[in-house]
Amino acid sequence: MNIADQPALAFDDEVDATGLSCPLPLLKAKLALNQLASGAVLKVIATDAGSQRDFRAFAKLAGHQLVHEEVDNGVYRYWLCKA
Repeated sequence: MNIADQPALAFDDEVDATGLSCPLPLLKAKLALNQLASGAVLKVIATDAGSQRDFRAFAKLAGHQLVHEEVDNGVYRYWLCKA
């Protein structure tokens, strides 16, 4: 199944961190999460390959849930549910 065939995942806010290098995608996500209520979902779009490791570790350490992640042609997308 290709990404175009997948159903869209709902989110409450979105951060576009394309073109930014570590640690900026994670920093922008953390700032956005601070503005959201518990249970809200943040979608993050990044192009830094290191963001996969960063977002997985951040979710685990901060207690947030990494609901979904996907990669398509060097674009990384993450859906984080705020704890």
